[in-house]
Amino acid sequence: MSVVGFDVGNLSCFIALARQGGIETVANEYSDRNTPCVVSLTDKERAIGSAAKSQMISNYKNTILGFKRFMGRSFDDPLVQSEKQWMPYEIVPAENNRVGVKVMYMGTEKVFTVEQIMSMLFTKLKTIAETNLKKPVQDCVISVPTYYTDAERRAILNSAAISGLNTLRLFNDTTASALAYGIYKQDLPAPEEKPRNVIFVDMGHSALQTAAVSFNKGKLKVLATAFDSTLGGQNFDRIILDHFAAEFKEKYKFDVKTNKRAGIRLLTECEKLKKQMSANSSELRINIECLMNDKDVTGKLKREQFEEMSASLLARVEPTLQKVLVDSGLKKDDIYAIEVVGGSTRIPAVKSVIQKVFGREPSTTLNIDEAVSRGCALQCAMLSPTFKVRDFNVQDSCPYAVLLRWSAPMEEESDTEIFPLHHAAPFSKMLTFYRKEPFSLEARYSNPNLIGYPDPKIGAFKIKNVVPTPEGGSAKVKVKLRVNIHGIFTVTNASLVEKVEVPVEAPVSKKEQKTEEKPKVNGEEPMETDTANSQNGEESKCEADSEPKMETEQSDANKEDTPIVEEPPAQEQNGAEEKTETKMEADDSAEKPAEDKAKPVEKKTKTKVKLIDLPVEQSLVMQYNVNELNLMMEKENELIMNDKLEREKSDSRNAVEEYVYDMRSKLCEILSDYVSEDDRNSFTLVLENTENWLYEDGENETKSVYVKKLEDLKKTGDPIVRRYVETTHRPAAFDQLGKSLMHVTKFLQLWNEKDEKYDHISEEDITKVGKIHQETSDWFNTKMQQQSQLPKHQDPAVTLADIQSKTKELSKVCDPIINKKKPKPKEDPPPVPSEKNGNGKDANKDSQPDSKTPDAAAQPENNDKPADETTAEQPGAGVKEDMDVDLD
Repeated sequence: MSVVGFDVGNLSCFIALARQGGIETVANEYSDRNTPCVVSLTDKERAIGSAAKSQMISNYKNTILGFKRFMGRSFDDPLVQSEKQWMPYEIVPAENNRVGVKVMYMGTEKVFTVEQIMSMLFTKLKTIAETNLKKPVQDCVISVPTYYTDAERRAILNSAAISGLNTLRLFNDTTASALAYGIYKQDLPAPEEKPRNVIFVDMGHSALQTAAVSFNKGKLKVLATAFDSTLGGQNFDRIILDHFAAEFKEKYKFDVKTNKRAGIRLLTECEKLKKQMSANSSELRINIECLMNDKDVTGKLKREQFEEMSASLLARVEPTLQKVLVDSGLKKDDIYAIEVVGGSTRIPAVKSVIQKVFGREPSTTLNIDEAVSRGCALQCAMLSPTFKVRDFNVQDSCPYAVLLRWSAPMEEESDTEIFPLHHAAPFSKMLTFYRKEPFSLEARYSNPNLIGYPDPKIGAFKIKNVVPTPEGGSAKVKVKLRVNIHGIFTVTNASLVEKVEVPVEAPVSKKEQKTEEKPKVNGEEPMETDTANSQNGEESKCEADSEPKMETEQSDANKEDTPIVEEPPAQEQNGAEEKTETKMEADDSAEKPAEDKAKPVEKKTKTKVKLIDLPVEQSLVMQYNVNELNLMMEKENELIMNDKLEREKSDSRNAVEEYVYDMRSKLCEILSDYVSEDDRNSFTLVLENTENWLYEDGENETKSVYVKKLEDLKKTGDPIVRRYVETTHRPAAFDQLGKSLMHVTKFLQLWNEKDEKYDHISEEDITKVGKIHQETSDWFNTKMQQQSQLPKHQDPAVTLADIQSKTKELSKVCDPIINKKKPKPKEDPPPVPSEKNGNGKDANKDSQPDSKTPDAAAQPENNDKPADETTAEQPGAGVKEDMDVDLD
């Protein structure tokens, strides 16, 4: 299972992976860990990331950037209309008034929704992750801005699904940074101690986000968040662009803003200048060749001038920072540190505002660019059942207050704020309604001005199949509401509470509670809101989110200052299983005592509660239906296959082009002696014609055509190259064969001289060696003479393979005979020692009785003999083996 975190920004993306016990930010095919959020469409294929960024100027009408801000919004949205003027591509209304982009792709004008464009980017990020992991990637965690609404979050989930990703969680940017910060800290206060409060300020390319987070050992809690969704680095870039556009208009008499290509070039240079001013206070210059009307332009700017021009933007930073202090209830003395994230926090003026508001200098403990992606990868590892992660609980908060509205009796409308601002998330709540017929709920945001949406509606939820009770009264309906792990509001389920009378043969217990009738309002019962109170053991009606339990490793002082991320054994990879407690009813037919059976039993009824699931029909703002999503998935798969085919075709074409250039240069250099002049001239002409064909008629041929063209060229070129290779390596092969022949010659000479080293070899073997030696020598001398008489441009008389084959054949016959070992000489067993008496007879025979065994009779009587004089019953003792000595 993959563990991947994607930080998808407005300008660039970062990818972090969990592997080898830690978190690693990986690089793309250009060895760059920063992948631009740019998609470029051409007549042949799609270019995404770094390849697309290089086409921003040459193919600006079909190069799409900055599209993240349009996710989940309608074409009429004020933000879309205000940003439309800055985009080089054409933004048009798509189906159902969604934001669409009109481009030319494969020679046809097409309209893609921004969700489809985002899915193309996800496909690229997925490919980069798979290349680094060397395995398929599906599960991931994706970062989103804190200020994203439900519609925007659902749009991100849809885009990820279209590209084949399974999003385990949408993680807020500031919360991801907080996790990447806190999980590495070993000195956090204990849970019962006062928490450590840290402010996170994230200012990227398009927005400013800040969050107040409290830390205790093993957990973090987001206290409050604040943001300005239209204040980021691009606003400062546009301030500089406006300055130079006005200057060039007066100085060079042309308006850059009237030319899209010139505007993109100037904006790119303004961004570079802004970064340079963050590190230099001196005056810096900007120089652009042929910006417009074939005129070179130059300009200069100092940091002081830039800060004066940006005063209105800098003034918007302080209110956002002040708001997070107010909402969190923290004072400046309660704050432990200020952590900054995002490229725009490098601007010195922004740092000064942060220091002014919080009274202390910002800290740069985190990697400004990669902290969010690392936090996402950590969260993905926590949610993955295949990894063990140090125990760390994350409690996020709702960035907006959610209001629930419904129709009350007498067609009156009622509402309540079900999830207040900064309420804990994920979280669930249960509401109880009394209704006789199906009814609808409408969810919306309490403060439309905060989100900047023209319509604060989240969606409508219709509870169906509600019917009155058998008595004709209002039925009790329980509705579970939830802000899920992605931060999206939803109606999880609805249940009809039905009471059933069950006969029982037992006296009614005194502890049975009577059913309390609800007071009716205009003939219908009101709605109950269950409160979050479970202190007395009662079921809590406001249920906190219950996330899957993960196996974790507790951190201690002896461990490293990094989170441990490792794969558990196979038996632990199934994750924590949910346990369901089932209450079993007592069996009335169970055997009872005899005295109880004899007594008369009073028949009574018992009321039981039965829950019946009700269907919930939802209608969400800017939501795609299943058919639309499936259609976009099919389209994305078609685009992926087209990219693959185009890439293969491009590789085949490049192979032909490379062969033409390489062979043409070598024909005049290292291969010049291996081809005749006529052949060289004719082949050179063929190569030139092929080059011209590649850039004219053959520029857009199929893969098979390029493969055939390369085969035809190699039919002429390969023999030339083969002659060069043969000539280069033939001397070494002949030398090796010559050494083998000399070795055999020396062997035959020693055998003829009766050398004792080889005197064990038979004449038959010598005849065999002599025959193969003579044949190989004759072949060697003949081929050497033939080859020396041939020019280099003709095919060789003998090939490298022939020489190597002859060498192997000679060695195969001669080596076993030459290396045959000399047989060992046979040795007689040592005589059995014996003693003779005075008569010259064997004393052992006369003195030993007939009853003794042969073994006993063989034992010598004299024990004073040397140790090396042993009997035959002790084989090997004192006997030394002959040693073969190789005299070669």
